[in-house]
Amino acid sequence: MSSSDFNRRDFLKKASAAGTALSAAAPAFAARPAAKMSGRVIGANDRIQVACIGSGGRGFYVTNVFYKLGQEDNKSVVVAACDVYQKRVTKAKEAYKCEGTLDYREIIARKDVDAVIVATPDHWHAKIALEAMDAGKDVYLEKPMCHTIDEAKQLADTVKETKRVLQVGSQTTSGDQWHKAKKAIADGMIGKHIMSQGSYHRNSVEGEWNWPIDKEAGPDGKGENYIDWKMWLGPAQKRAYDADRFFRFRKYWDYSGGVATDLFFHVAAPMNICWGEPQFPAKVMASGGIYAFHDREVPDTFHLIAEYGKGYSVVLSSSMANSQHIPGLIRGKDASLIMVEHGRFEGRAPYITVRPETRGGSPEYLAKFGKEDIKIPVEDTDTMRTHVGNFLDCIRTRNKPTLDVETAARAQVLISMAVQSYRQGRVLYFDESKWKVSDRPVKA
Repeated sequence: MSSSDFNRRDFLKKASAAGTALSAAAPAFAARPAAKMSGRVIGANDRIQVACIGSGGRGFYVTNVFYKLGQEDNKSVVVAACDVYQKRVTKAKEAYKCEGTLDYREIIARKDVDAVIVATPDHWHAKIALEAMDAGKDVYLEKPMCHTIDEAKQLADTVKETKRVLQVGSQTTSGDQWHKAKKAIADGMIGKHIMSQGSYHRNSVEGEWNWPIDKEAGPDGKGENYIDWKMWLGPAQKRAYDADRFFRFRKYWDYSGGVATDLFFHVAAPMNICWGEPQFPAKVMASGGIYAFHDREVPDTFHLIAEYGKGYSVVLSSSMANSQHIPGLIRGKDASLIMVEHGRFEGRAPYITVRPETRGGSPEYLAKFGKEDIKIPVEDTDTMRTHVGNFLDCIRTRNKPTLDVETAARAQVLISMAVQSYRQGRVLYFDESKWKVSDRPVKA
């Protein structure tokens, strides 16, 4: 048994032990060996058979993209859908003309399923994705990739061991601007990279993540109103049914990291693409608070600062109580690369702009690139369709997808460390060689 096998088995055993007992209709979780099953060999004329696990608002939307692409080219088909809420299962079955279940393990066990979409609350992401890959299935894993740093390592190790395709569902990374920025930076168009900055700001009367609650639904609900609450809790702390936690899970630490994991992932992941070589942070600190919406555990205003070993920083700002953004850009010693003029780092723009440092740039740089703004055209694409299409193509070719597990893991470590820093009120450091977070600087 390899050490990586043991670590993954131990992780899954612990995750199972931490979980609550499931409903009487479903057998309890059991510690199991890492299976490493091979997936079905898909021929040129075979349709890729996809199933969705998690059919809420996001899951339904993503699955609909898979469904429509399959309808257009007949290269894929949605064969099954799963959720712990019966009403959602029924809706997905009717929309995609597929089978449905309340138990995700029935999806994992199906030999006719080539790939799964994991769109559950964050605390379930890693466990389901690991089981799916062990069963020989490729995975489209909604962002954030997982809930903890340990889970990020388990996912990276398992992709390597099983050779499955795992695409993390931050569709903005399929936008042309990041890949144009990557080339511009590689071509020396900003000089020495100094700092990247971005923001994610929103505001609403009801407060972010306060989605509608179905009052008739719950573990005692009949028929379409039934929710398997024990299954939904899974590895999280055992609690009595709470409709706010179920329908508005992003407000609670047990299932989410708030702004950091929901929205900053959309900024951190493409930054890692722009840089050309994905990086783990060396030092992370975070701050913020609950300033406007006091119906939650996570902050409505949140900021992070991170330092990287190659000598640059990241600054991210957010508030769910004010919608004004700060410019999203990458700063260099000789120029800045402005991703979006209006502020939102992951927003679309017809071009990205290189703005030279006319007073502080080196003479060599100014002689080569000049002092005027350089606008680099960006192709306007439907990033969601492009991202899903890339995943389906990679299932056939076995190539690495746009947002592969290694790149996503770098973003996940940053945002997970920021959540931990905020909750502990201290600066944290990351030892990449050990995948370990501590409150002391890592010795060289």
